[in-house]
Amino acid sequence: MFKNYLKIALRNLLKHKTFSVINIAGVALGLACFLLLSLYVKDELSYDRHHENADRIYRLSRTFLSKDGTASLRLGHAAPPFGPLVAQDFPEVEEVVRLLETGALVQYGEKIFNEENMFAAENNLFKVFTFHVEQGNPQNALENPFSIMFSRPMAEKYFGKENPVGKIIRLDNQLDYTVTGVFEPLPAQSSFHPDFLVSFSTLNDDRVYGAEGLRTNFGNNSFSTFLLLPKGYDPQKLVKAFPAFQNRRIEAKASTYSVLDLMKLTDIHLHSHLDSEIEANGDIQYVYLFSAIAIFILIIACINYMNLATARSATRAKEVGMRKVIGAVRAQLVRQFLSESILMVVVSMLFAMIIVVLCLPYLNNFTQKTLTAKALLDPLFLSILACITLFTGVIAGSYPAFFMTSFQPVSVLKGKIASALKNGNLRQVLVVAQFSIAVVLIICTAVVYNQMRYVQNYKLGYSKDQIVLLRAAGDSATNYESIRQQLKENSNILEVGRSSRIPSGRLLDSWEAYVMKGDSMAPADISIKSLSVDEDFISTYQIKMAAGRNFSREFTTDKTSGFILNETAVKLLGWKNPHDAIGSRFGYGEIRGQIIGVTKDYHFESLHQKVAPIVMFSQPGNMRWMSVHISGNNIKSAIGHMESVWKRQFPDVPFAYEFLDQRFGKLYAREQTQQLLFGIFAGIAIFISCMGLLGLSMFMAELRIKEIGVRKVLGASVTSLVIMLSNDFLKLVLIAIVIASPIAWYAMTNWLKDFAYHTQVNWWVFALAGVISIGIALLTISFQSIKAALMNPVKSLKSE
Repeated sequence: MFKNYLKIALRNLLKHKTFSVINIAGVALGLACFLLLSLYVKDELSYDRHHENADRIYRLSRTFLSKDGTASLRLGHAAPPFGPLVAQDFPEVEEVVRLLETGALVQYGEKIFNEENMFAAENNLFKVFTFHVEQGNPQNALENPFSIMFSRPMAEKYFGKENPVGKIIRLDNQLDYTVTGVFEPLPAQSSFHPDFLVSFSTLNDDRVYGAEGLRTNFGNNSFSTFLLLPKGYDPQKLVKAFPAFQNRRIEAKASTYSVLDLMKLTDIHLHSHLDSEIEANGDIQYVYLFSAIAIFILIIACINYMNLATARSATRAKEVGMRKVIGAVRAQLVRQFLSESILMVVVSMLFAMIIVVLCLPYLNNFTQKTLTAKALLDPLFLSILACITLFTGVIAGSYPAFFMTSFQPVSVLKGKIASALKNGNLRQVLVVAQFSIAVVLIICTAVVYNQMRYVQNYKLGYSKDQIVLLRAAGDSATNYESIRQQLKENSNILEVGRSSRIPSGRLLDSWEAYVMKGDSMAPADISIKSLSVDEDFISTYQIKMAAGRNFSREFTTDKTSGFILNETAVKLLGWKNPHDAIGSRFGYGEIRGQIIGVTKDYHFESLHQKVAPIVMFSQPGNMRWMSVHISGNNIKSAIGHMESVWKRQFPDVPFAYEFLDQRFGKLYAREQTQQLLFGIFAGIAIFISCMGLLGLSMFMAELRIKEIGVRKVLGASVTSLVIMLSNDFLKLVLIAIVIASPIAWYAMTNWLKDFAYHTQVNWWVFALAGVISIGIALLTISFQSIKAALMNPVKSLKSE
């Protein structure tokens, strides 16, 4: 019987080729989108699950509190003493491992490169995390000081086919390290990707960090600390004990300004959005969003099939009637129609797989991932695909199957099918649902695009164009003035400034601020972020002064006791006017001095964050960045001159630079990707919806073919007939716009809240979505309406 069902189903698909092609194309496109987005979601949900102990590994995080108890700094890192102290005070913790991310100049023979992704790691790293060590002994490879392990690609880069174990390499032209092993790189779905692992014991050397600092420095929160807990252990037991632990180990009231917390390793990528992370994370909201889009597009494809199948119901109805007359029961007919639907979905799935393979490189380019079609061949994923195929086939074919098999054979054979089919409320609801989803996606695309334009055109309070960034190297702190003068010998280099951090980065440094209260200095009630700069930083970035002056080489006290605040800091400290703060006593950390200037507010961080209160002062040894403002007349000449100066000053350090505006663009890479994907899937949703609308217009024209003939005989014009046939469909689209608009408004209003500075959801966005939807719907409907209106009335009247 099943073989017979398939044979009839295949015969019907081949008999109605146009119908089959349109249907298969629509469902294939919907399934392809579903599969592509499923691969993306699957990848996002798989982060860090390759570690054998993934469900038992937790990261220690530290949050600093302001005087009012609100979080002023949320760090995914902690101070170095916490690791061993947690191990001592909580014996139930199986392992504690610390990592310190760094970078260095790596030299082997004549090969020398600036390298990132270097981690100092404790020897028990491999007891906590799962690494595949290809060469060396994982039990002691990171035990001895000045030991280093290479990832396989890095080993090939420096040593080629040589065995690297036992080789000596040099870091930063200062210290020699022995290569003790080679490990396989961690997969892309990892929260960190070390290229080098340096033994943590190396940090005990005073030339590197110092044992005293590792033991007592609670202020340097740069260490990633991970705990391996016993199976079934509740991490909240530790979290509840942390306040007393801090008060005992740091100082009596440490828990009033510092909070320790734990986060499961497998939750970090999608749920952690702290001020410091090892790598940029994803967002669970985007997983929900793309999952919803995938399901909605699949639903649209199913609705499309239902509408197209219904459009053919008039011709299939007589077939149903004849089958019932000769003894077919309804259950057999339902199985027949479901078989056709499932066969169509199977064929669509094959085409969808081809589309996925062709589109994967483009999706990887958009999302910066390395998704592969091999994931589709995973047994679990293949099982899911089989279930999706069956489910989609049943859902897509259920309405036509149960609808068309419900006709009474007497009514069908007497030609009363038209009256039986006129009740199309469900079909209208389905079309409204289709276009509602499409309109929501159009509005979301427009809002994201508008916000990105707002971000790009927003006045940041400084110049980000033609700023070239260089990392400080070697003895650049002592030779800086000479370097600066040599750089400015080229007329295309306008200014050079130094700073501890650069715009587009996060402001993670802060000390306690002090202001005059009465006759003495007292701690301020707010947290102020610190930025160490030289005399040329403000002029390099063209930051405007609100009051006072910039740092100057003419005043030697500026380097030891001068402070410049921004307007936000001044307001929060209680001064109503920036000029009132000039000359006031001010303290920051251990430094005491006076305020010499106030800058206008500038957006150092991204527009996701509000302007932070900032204090600028001089710390020459902490200025790791050089910012070079060049003219746009001859960028190539300016870069070439910078490279020549660099090679003269640092012949052993490769010259590397980047433009600030490129870093700024990366701040919103996720939103730009979202904008593009929204646009693509909105277009696909509209396309599939229009195919369904075409099916419904064919169906309604078929039902009203006799009415059209009569109207033409009585003198109706083609225009009036087109308007008559189009009105009902346009009403459906208008209803969809009304339903979609508040949903889209709510969703995008919440999305915009992620930005401290954002545009509004303007009325024209809804108008634009409406115009696009109505315009596309009109084009789709008009094609079939004009065709029906131009039909010879004689043929129309003979058709029934």
